[in-house]
Amino acid sequence: MPIIKITDQEALDYHQFPSPGKISVESTKSMNTQRDLGLAYTPGVAVPCLEIQKDADNAYKYTAKSNLVAVISNGTAVLGLGDIGALASKPVMEGKGILFKKFSGLDSFDIEVDEKDIQKFCDVVIAIAPTFGGINLEDIKAPECFEIERILVERLDIPVMHDDQHGTAVISAAGIINACKITNRKIEELKIVVVGAGAAAISCARLYRHLGVKNIFLIDSKGVVDVSRDDINEYKKEFIALNPMTQEEVFTNADIVVGLSKPGSFTVEHVKLMAQDPIVFTLANPTPEIFPQDVIAVRPDAIIATGRSDIANQVNNVLGFPFIFRGAMDVRAKKINMEMKVAASYALAELTCKEVPEYLCEIYDTKLSFGREYIIPKPFDKRLIVEVSAAVAEAAIKSGSSTMKDFDISAYKKSLELRIKS
Repeated sequence: MPIIKITDQEALDYHQFPSPGKISVESTKSMNTQRDLGLAYTPGVAVPCLEIQKDADNAYKYTAKSNLVAVISNGTAVLGLGDIGALASKPVMEGKGILFKKFSGLDSFDIEVDEKDIQKFCDVVIAIAPTFGGINLEDIKAPECFEIERILVERLDIPVMHDDQHGTAVISAAGIINACKITNRKIEELKIVVVGAGAAAISCARLYRHLGVKNIFLIDSKGVVDVSRDDINEYKKEFIALNPMTQEEVFTNADIVVGLSKPGSFTVEHVKLMAQDPIVFTLANPTPEIFPQDVIAVRPDAIIATGRSDIANQVNNVLGFPFIFRGAMDVRAKKINMEMKVAASYALAELTCKEVPEYLCEIYDTKLSFGREYIIPKPFDKRLIVEVSAAVAEAAIKSGSSTMKDFDISAYKKSLELRIKS
């Protein structure tokens, strides 16, 4: 796929014209007559207000709550730009909103909170939470993001997910599941090296462990996270190696490396040390830790994934968050738990193995079929909303995150299929 070149001026013009920003609010009801006005505002609006006062669940019936996500950031870890502030993060949060709308039909408000103190930030989010059916946290730096998410998940009864952590974990796990099918590996026998120790890296390692991986090594900017070090925070300690090890020792006979760091944080010399048919996920974006062509030069047997849209096997969070929230919110899940994330990973993996519709091959101008160059679905696969959302919804009910009674998974899938056709 060719690299898409975009100039700075083209990006600015896109965001400025014909009107500033990327989102707007549209009415779902008619507002053309005096009667419409009476129903939408006074006196008619008082009736649903009183019904919600009687029973808070009526908010899902009479307001947009059931289809509304908050996209919330404090701007402390925006893309690869770092701590650029809450207001400067707004274009990214608006962008997240249009992805929610495009891929899952969920509406959203972007909310930029100018607060770095963990408890104050959480207090703001908790105070506004009644407005929403779900909360997507975005671009909040580690390690604060772990505590913020923990507090909000505990305090709120709607789905809360920090996508920078869990989106990458869900998508990369799907890729790992399929790469193991191709190379005849068993999940529980894998040796995985995770390069990076930020929000996404920790979440990935946690999800891989939940899949059944027992042998996971973490490498941060100072080297292997092992018992010889006294500078390891509580999150990294979950994956501390019990013996002092060098980076070379960790890479020796490793099955998989997942790069979530920066260019050059591991090299082709490390990849040379890996087991046969190495699985190399070099996910730093836009510049990967190692470019695929450099990996192939030393290990032509490698299966490779990146975070880039112009290279095969893109680990793209848009494959996850729209459909995870869709499924979670449609069954009014209280939390997005590990079972729901694992279900999303397996749904993505299984979808990739199915015959690819012709329209998708036309969009990407190539013949797509399950194999080394296609282990992860493409974002414009219309089946994603059906397969992933349904898997998440079903997992929410089975795990007890949702208490919805008499949930009909077949009927739910049919309702999701209607969204594709509409």
